[in-house]
Amino acid sequence: MQTQETDNPEREDRDFVASLEKGLLVIEAFDASRPRLTLSDVAKITGITRAAARRYLRTLTRLHYADFDGRYFSLSPRILRLGYAYLSSTAIPTRLQPFLERASEETGESSSAAVLDGDDIVYIARSATRRIMSIGLGVGSRLPAYCTSLGRAILAYQPPETVEAYLRRVRLEARTPRTVTDRNEFRSVLDAVRQQGYAIINEELELGLRSIAVPLVQKDGQASIALNISAQAARVPASEMEERFLPALRAASEALRYTL
Repeated sequence: MQTQETDNPEREDRDFVASLEKGLLVIEAFDASRPRLTLSDVAKITGITRAAARRYLRTLTRLHYADFDGRYFSLSPRILRLGYAYLSSTAIPTRLQPFLERASEETGESSSAAVLDGDDIVYIARSATRRIMSIGLGVGSRLPAYCTSLGRAILAYQPPETVEAYLRRVRLEARTPRTVTDRNEFRSVLDAVRQQGYAIINEELELGLRSIAVPLVQKDGQASIALNISAQAARVPASEMEERFLPALRAASEALRYTL
């Protein structure tokens, strides 16, 4: 019996375009903390040679996906086309948005939806009532999965081998004095999240910020999306997070369960 091409590792290797991978790495080198980078910066961050980095950056500049002022490179607004391609090609953010807006209206707090991308969560929909973090959050924003309620709500529902691989890769850095950084403790936290069906972050990502999240279990039984509500600690005591916000999140999760 013949094996399909997709099952042939050698065929998959020949079909892999390494130059495209490196070009995407160059784009991903830029973020909120590194909006402007020199050629040397990009080479160091991506691990590619200066000569290769120069070619990719010059190509991005020629295609108007990047700008260059003679020393620093930066991404141009045209790069938004890449993100918009995802948003316009999937109906998920559109379906999520009304439920997030309803949750925000009922609770008076900001609500979000995110997916796991590598070791981070990426926001795919958001209803913001006020700015509650020191950094601005919007669709496309990325945060570490381990210290966010959205990340823990998704990680807790992944196979054990996936979680263990994640823990081998990720350094659990203390974002605040409250951040869980011990791996055994983190495993226990994920076990508790799975048992109770929700995750609460109490000032582990940023002091003064609390959030609660639930997984969105889809038709195929997978939990690749989570929904959350965030609030300032000064306004909402930790003891009230479940009572005030969990009903709205669970209602949204149940309503969406068989539609995605």
